[in-house]
Amino acid sequence: MTRFDKFFGLKAITVAAALSMTAGLALAGDNNISSDKILDALKPKPATRGLSVGPQADPAVQAKESTFLNTVRNRSTRSLSTGEREQIAELAATKPKIDLEIQFDYNSADIAKTSVPSVQALGKALSDPSLKGSTFVVAGHTDAVGTEEYNQGLSERRADTIKKYLVQNYGLTGTDLVTVGYGKTKLKDTANGADPINRRVQVVNMEAKTTASK
Repeated sequence: MTRFDKFFGLKAITVAAALSMTAGLALAGDNNISSDKILDALKPKPATRGLSVGPQADPAVQAKESTFLNTVRNRSTRSLSTGEREQIAELAATKPKIDLEIQFDYNSADIAKTSVPSVQALGKALSDPSLKGSTFVVAGHTDAVGTEEYNQGLSERRADTIKKYLVQNYGLTGTDLVTVGYGKTKLKDTANGADPINRRVQVVNMEAKTTASK
């Protein structure tokens, strides 16, 4: 092989590697989700009839859930007790929900620029008439790196940031958004606590309608 051939061979490899890296970055940064997908995930599921009716269809259970949610409305995220956080998680387990891979600046509660489209899609979805008046839980989660106390505070600040963004930019009612932080207590990938998949914001449609939103 001549020096000329070697030069262009190396040049071609370099260009191919650069293109490959660019494509990888594009895919890595393209974790945003559409408002339609969020809306579809959060829409209340039709109540079943007959013997398969679950406890969520029981008016007494619904009344109890609403009463509890009213006690945490307008509460600061940091004021929630461990018991209240766990009760919210228990109720949320049976509700329509979606995990959003919303990234924040390192060691910060500021939304990363690459994740702003996902937050905007969330705002558009929650503004849809079909969800109007529903109560939503915005839950912040971190990975397992760091102390429990630090991660708890960070997850709470991040949940508050999302709520503030939705209220300021989409006119959503603050009382319809209950924020809670779980720190690193509810990892999505327990086998790999440091995996970025654990750093997420979960949005749950608690389905309890309020009279404040019209």
